Amino acid sequence: MKSLELIREWMVAHPTSTTLIKYVILVMLIIGFIQFLRRFIRKNLPNSKVKYKSQKGIEVIGYLILVILTLSYFTGNIKDFTLAIGLLSAGVAITLQELILSIAGSMYIFFVKVYIPGDRIEINGIKGDVIDVDSIYTTMMEIGEWVSSDNYSGRIIKLSNAFVFKGPIYNYSKDFPFIWDEFDLPIRYGSDVEMAKAIIIKVATENLSEYVANSITKWKDVVERYYIEDAKVEPTLAITMTDNWIQFNLRYIVDYKKRRLTKHILNELIGKEFEKTNGKVILASSTVEIVRIPMVNINEKGITQTDNDNY
Repeated sequence: MKSLELIREWMVAHPTSTTLIKYVILVMLIIGFIQFLRRFIRKNLPNSKVKYKSQKGIEVIGYLILVILTLSYFTGNIKDFTLAIGLLSAGVAITLQELILSIAGSMYIFFVKVYIPGDRIEINGIKGDVIDVDSIYTTMMEIGEWVSSDNYSGRIIKLSNAFVFKGPIYNYSKDFPFIWDEFDLPIRYGSDVEMAKAIIIKVATENLSEYVANSITKWKDVVERYYIEDAKVEPTLAITMTDNWIQFNLRYIVDYKKRRLTKHILNELIGKEFEKTNGKVILASSTVEIVRIPMVNINEKGITQTDNDNY
């Protein structure tokens, strides 16, 4: 009883601090209730899309309630409100920087639509598909790392939303859900170059026609929206003469999620078409040319000498 009396006396003697403590407790209760509702929806709604939108809706409504509560809680006492905000800001600046940045980042992501669930992004050196964005974290299914190309690694990453303010964000799917890819084909010297060109372009054109048709419309929208030059989306071929072979570089546009599969299909089909040419087009491989064979002599003592020993 004595301790309760002391607490009451302290509260009477420090009304501003008491008001601030009550406010913080109320905010924590509201946040806890928001999290409880989100978990309840996650467990009880069967449809993933409805479940996700409902969780986000509750989160947004909850934070709006917090803003309204903050404004109304201190109404009629500007002095207390100003002092409380000053004290709160000082504490926040020291202890809750990352949290405030994360919440600000989530608002920035939501209103500017930097990325949304389903987008493939790279942020802070991490690449993956966005599977959730909440008030503090962006959750991603990682791709790359120890696996080749754009395959999932199996790791789920939670990244602070504060990182949207700390570096570039690469979005593979926003506005233009296609990327350019390329690979090299080494052709042996003496092959029919024109036939090789015709085969590669034919295979690429036939298998990429859907991507090309869809990307043309999307690219027009990008050109109209941003200050960017027009680009060629049809497959293109560049030829380079090297010491060992004629290098054909095929560049093409592809759906950002089908890069590895498309490259596999193109390589397989082009290889089969080359085999049908009966040796007119042959893929090259690395070769080593021996320019000179050193002379070997054995002297009386059994020591091996070459004509390079004097150099």
